[in-house]
Amino acid sequence: MFAGALMLEIGNPSANPEAVAKHAVVVARLTACKSPEKTIITATAEGVVDGTPRSIPLKVVPLSTVGTYALTREWPAEGTWTVKMTAMNPDYKDYATSVRVPIENGEFRWAAVEHFSGTPAELESK
Repeated sequence: MFAGALMLEIGNPSANPEAVAKHAVVVARLTACKSPEKTIITATAEGVVDGTPRSIPLKVVPLSTVGTYALTREWPAEGTWTVKMTAMNPDYKDYATSVRVPIENGEFRWAAVEHFSGTPAELESK
């Protein structure tokens, strides 16, 4: 049990008709017991293309179910990529939560999803 938790989970959008209609490749669900409306979610595609590191900010699209968001593919097909999402809320002060999922051969490796928590600065280095 987590009391007052700020948590972010991601998953395959295939079970969410609205996400499928928006051509989402990832669905995120946010849990924030304190002021969820203040939570800011950011997402990036981080990768390497032809030996050069790249970071592409991704648009986080709110879905009709409160606390549910979608991402569409905004990174190139070539290269090796990982999608990272981070949730921060000022009511949680120096605490943030992050989720990262690698992409292999164009497919998300759902079994390899990693969850991180800590200060925003700590999460930047992960």
